[in-house]
Amino acid sequence: MNKKRIAVARLWFEGNSFCPRLTTMTDFYAREWHDAATAPDFYRHSQTEMGGVVDWIEANADQVQVRILRCAAAPPGGPLAAGVFSQIADEIVTRLKALQQAEGCDGVYLSLHGAMVAEDAANADFELIARVRAAMGAACPVAVSFDLHANLDPAIAERVDIIVGYKTYPHIDMAQTAIKALDLLLGTINQEIQPVCAITTAKMILPSHLMATDHAPMSEIENRAQQWMLSGAVLDATPFGGFAYADTAVTSASASICIDAFKENRCVTDATATARRLGQELVHEIRSRKSAFMPTLPDAQQGLQQALAALSTQKGCVALLDPADNPLSGGIGDTPTLFRELMESAVTLPTVFAFFHDPDLVRRAQELGIGAGIVADLGGRVSKRYGQPVSFQGKIELLTDGQFVNEGPMEKGLSCNIGPSVVLRSVRHPHLRVVISSECQSPNDMAWCRLHQIDLATTRLFCVKAKNHFRAAFKPHLLQIIDIDTPGPAMLDLTQMPYQRVNRHYLAS
Repeated sequence: MNKKRIAVARLWFEGNSFCPRLTTMTDFYAREWHDAATAPDFYRHSQTEMGGVVDWIEANADQVQVRILRCAAAPPGGPLAAGVFSQIADEIVTRLKALQQAEGCDGVYLSLHGAMVAEDAANADFELIARVRAAMGAACPVAVSFDLHANLDPAIAERVDIIVGYKTYPHIDMAQTAIKALDLLLGTINQEIQPVCAITTAKMILPSHLMATDHAPMSEIENRAQQWMLSGAVLDATPFGGFAYADTAVTSASASICIDAFKENRCVTDATATARRLGQELVHEIRSRKSAFMPTLPDAQQGLQQALAALSTQKGCVALLDPADNPLSGGIGDTPTLFRELMESAVTLPTVFAFFHDPDLVRRAQELGIGAGIVADLGGRVSKRYGQPVSFQGKIELLTDGQFVNEGPMEKGLSCNIGPSVVLRSVRHPHLRVVISSECQSPNDMAWCRLHQIDLATTRLFCVKAKNHFRAAFKPHLLQIIDIDTPGPAMLDLTQMPYQRVNRHYLAS
């Protein structure tokens, strides 16, 4: 039996156009930079797309021969610096061409985010897909997976055969998403199915604060798509919430539909029309719930008052989340509003503030050592736009190497490196500990707490720069989670963002 040859590549990045720090190759090297030699061992048994790929390869070894090409991912952040996108895209396309020429390729799977922003590529995800299609020719099936927060150009559907997106937020189905894309790709190669795709734009830019898929409104939309898939009417149906902080011409919520023209017993043209019709139905579900996606959030002072009120009558720990500076929304780990409110308040409960991104301060702490005193300005380092720094005097309580393995459920088993970090205890407020890290990554896993010796059983107030992904691991351990809104790169009020490229009618529609 001749094994089918499949190529896999990954370029996963979510860009916040308003984050003042550009994303460089160093960010990719620090998070995910792998190829055929290192990818299997790094990703194996992790609940990630590439973890799913490795599991799928091993389960289908008798049928397929998979070539893993460049796998690159950087944490969400500012736009890719000039040259970064072209360097990675050039490598992927060059290796695909070489593979096609040397031994042939029956299919390609691309693991993408869908909200990539680059200084020198106005529509980066589409550009990469278009280049891959041009390199492989019209006859080679191409499958693509996207994050639930992708901003999708409808023209992508004309250049790929299969589109599959995450169905959960927090994203705990990454591995399943990749496996499904590969299953459909193999079925296409074996001529068991003839997939046809369509992408429909909702023409609406939404904040993601209320997009969690375990409750309305997003759960209702996901359920509609799930019903179609369970009935066999479609191969895949994915509602995409979009990513509001990517300032691009295609930024919007959307939906993708993938149906089987063989099963429909229709020509490709008719099947495409059906996919578009179903896509319109799904985006109608999104648009009809616009108001349900719009939260009203307290400011830092109000949120702190709510947390203290809850803690005054109940045992446990309350998390106060600051999504406006959430690194997984492109936050900078540097906005000071919530921290200033903490320092000016009369909070006397055991409190942890997580975190500030300040590599220089971490290096200073390493030089001074545990037990030493340290004086610093916290926040307002990267940008003064969101507030002035807060003076702080503390004692160095803990130093870490920043290494841990996610306990999940999101990205379970993935090795993480947030760089060296330090825990400082306030001299003025001895109940308050502050985590400083040398990489800007969200505290979204309990392993992060263990690394920093944070026990939620004894912590009463946990102030975190995070959003919905935080809930996957932490919700079972908390009395309550309160979201606030502060000035930051991912603030709630989208009308305050200095957009230049988005369709502003999508903001008002």
